[in-house]
Amino acid sequence: MKTQAIVTNCVRILLFSLVAVFLYWTASEGMYVHLYESSGEFFRLLGEHVALVLVSSFVAVLVALPLAIFVTRPKFRRAEWITSNVANLAQTIPSLAVVALMIGILGIGFVPAVFALFIYSVLPIFRNAAAGFSSVNPDLIDAGRGMGMKPIDIFFKVEVPNAAYAIIGGLRTAIVLNVGTAAFAYFIGGGGLGLWIFTGIELYDNSYLISGAVPVTLLAIFFDYLLRGVERLLTPKGMRVSKKQAHLKTTATA
Repeated sequence: MKTQAIVTNCVRILLFSLVAVFLYWTASEGMYVHLYESSGEFFRLLGEHVALVLVSSFVAVLVALPLAIFVTRPKFRRAEWITSNVANLAQTIPSLAVVALMIGILGIGFVPAVFALFIYSVLPIFRNAAAGFSSVNPDLIDAGRGMGMKPIDIFFKVEVPNAAYAIIGGLRTAIVLNVGTAAFAYFIGGGGLGLWIFTGIELYDNSYLISGAVPVTLLAIFFDYLLRGVERLLTPKGMRVSKKQAHLKTTATA
């Protein structure tokens, strides 16, 4: 375990060092010139990018979470297989193809871009939520019934806290994927930092490319760490410890 921790820390330090070197090199080459010369446009594009991610993720939660709850009820477990496969099918379509498909259905603009990102967000949220609710120990539910708890109390006081780790894990995955995929909204007039990224690619201008790509990367990291904090707050301590021990055992076995 100690050796594994040392190796993990060394790899982490190496990666952070490489990132620091990359950021220093790009800054010394003046590749962030557009961030301060066109700061107004940058914040407008950043706002559009964040709006694309948050709106599409919010809609995905509204659809995927109730669906996961529905298919994990004892009476409807047979529907889980069909629902999972439909969601898996949607995920196999390349993100750029989904964005292009929305042009023919909804036209161009913010709404088609949100819908395309929504399709890509549903699977990780649904799959993790369904796995989280399915993994709740039946003995805990029976204990709740034995204490005279109503079904609604069992759901919110037993099932939700124990499934929170998996649910937020799915949301983290969906949002981080969305931050990167939202760049493709540029192709259908959805806005976002993809405008600078693909302008840089089309013009062979690294300053545009880096000024768009690096903030997108930092935005994904920000959302990931933010949701890790939320995950830590909402997940019971015992559940966090057991998940961490299971992860360490799996890593050690691998």
